[in-house]
Amino acid sequence: MSDEIRQLPAVELGDDCEGSWERPTDDPDIRCVDASKITLGEQPYWAVVVAVAEFLREDPLESELRQQMAAALRAVGGVGSVWEDDREVWDVSGDPSGEGPGPCRSRCGRLSGS
Repeated sequence: MSDEIRQLPAVELGDDCEGSWERPTDDPDIRCVDASKITLGEQPYWAVVVAVAEFLREDPLESELRQQMAAALRAVGGVGSVWEDDREVWDVSGDPSGEGPGPCRSRCGRLSGS
């Protein structure tokens, strides 16, 4: 897997998404990591998806991934709060910044197996 981060074209985004970035992989159902800026509601937020988290259901691996994912996202400058939206989705409020677009690029690339 490469370190490439790909911005999705605007035509692929939903009405409530301002921008989305993903790490391309040959196995997206398991190794996908992406971050999307959601503009639904009053306050925009980031939705960060780590596909493999959906399949982790036994400790200690599940709890370690969840704790480390939340800690990595909180460590990104400008993040206000982090919460789990679904088994594989973490939402991030604030105005995160990092090496590139979205909180995913600077802190979470290693979770996708790179």
